[in-house]
Amino acid sequence: MIYFDWSELARGTEEIIPEAQVFDQFEAAAKGGEALTVKAGFDPTAPDLHLGHTVLLNKLRAFQDMGHTVVFLIGDFTGRIGDPTGKSATRKALSADEVAANAATYEAQIYKVLDAERTRVVFNTRWLDALSTSEVVRLAASHTVARMLERDDFDKRYRRGQAIAIHEFLYPLFQGYDSVALAADLEVGGSDQKFNLLVGRTLQQAYGQTPQGVLTMPLLEGLDGVEKMSKSLGNHIGIDEPPDEQFGKIMSISDTLMWRYYDLVSSQPVATVDQYRREVTEGANPRDYKLGLAEEVVARYHNKRASQAARQRFHERFAEHRFETDMEPTYIHVDREGLPIAALLNQAGLTKSNSEGMRLIKQGAVHVDDHRITDSRIVFSPSRELLVRVGKKRIARVVLTAGAI
Repeated sequence: MIYFDWSELARGTEEIIPEAQVFDQFEAAAKGGEALTVKAGFDPTAPDLHLGHTVLLNKLRAFQDMGHTVVFLIGDFTGRIGDPTGKSATRKALSADEVAANAATYEAQIYKVLDAERTRVVFNTRWLDALSTSEVVRLAASHTVARMLERDDFDKRYRRGQAIAIHEFLYPLFQGYDSVALAADLEVGGSDQKFNLLVGRTLQQAYGQTPQGVLTMPLLEGLDGVEKMSKSLGNHIGIDEPPDEQFGKIMSISDTLMWRYYDLVSSQPVATVDQYRREVTEGANPRDYKLGLAEEVVARYHNKRASQAARQRFHERFAEHRFETDMEPTYIHVDREGLPIAALLNQAGLTKSNSEGMRLIKQGAVHVDDHRITDSRIVFSPSRELLVRVGKKRIARVVLTAGAI
């Protein structure tokens, strides 16, 4: 059965382009009982998926629930080029073996969200490896250098005199050609992919197809509340991480960031989340709702029994540290860029200098909310309360507030 729910389709989206076309397409599909093809591409540039990736997966699952066909495209060809989006320098290309290994883990993980029976997994080497030289030239002729330089990251690099390799211009063309090869009706991607997704529309028109609709989703901030979730920054929550690790990390996010996670990660209905917001505004403790979010995340990527056990263990650890929650807090003012972990340790009086903090992080001696910090690049956003430990004896309860002194 195919049905149409615009509120669910639009939930959490950044942009829908063009909105009228997409609305009409899905309304007509519901009336005619004909499934549309919804595509999303993932370059296997890291071995594991995290909650940031699930923002797109959740949206794809919503389309599956409406009865549409989802194509999960693994960019084993484009992954070897490297997506230049947001990069200040030419990205190092991955080897075929690295891409293949990462792709295998993706296939094993996506069905924690997607319905296996309604998912087509495809690899873009199938058609991109087969392109002849003349076909690549035809592809390249569809765009101008001026159009490529409209991209913000390319424009900045060009103005700064930084190198832009020719193959980087090919990346959005190859990604766009994926939509041609799949005859996609709609492509879903992160907001940072907007240029590439629109190239897909242009190419489909050039190849005589109806241009796809484009739906962009926001980028999910990581645990620091500042940078987008990334394994390389150490601010991620992996969907294969142990239950206690997932639960504790969710509990460590700020009360403000919690609502962002409810919008983009939770499967709770929009009306339910709106009710939660009203209750917190009226005086309910946001911690209770964060517990519910953490339990939901663990149940989805493990099971309900594991989530309940993780919640119980979290309560036990909280009870053990009860005396620490009664400590006099240290208030630290943080600007909008956030506070690096080494500076936080120093300002909280736990280290004598930033360099000492960096050294202790490398030694594995720093914990925030029971999580060992191993990446010195992590920054913390305002509106957070943290329990920070250095070794066994140095402990501080830190409250991060917005603005400067």
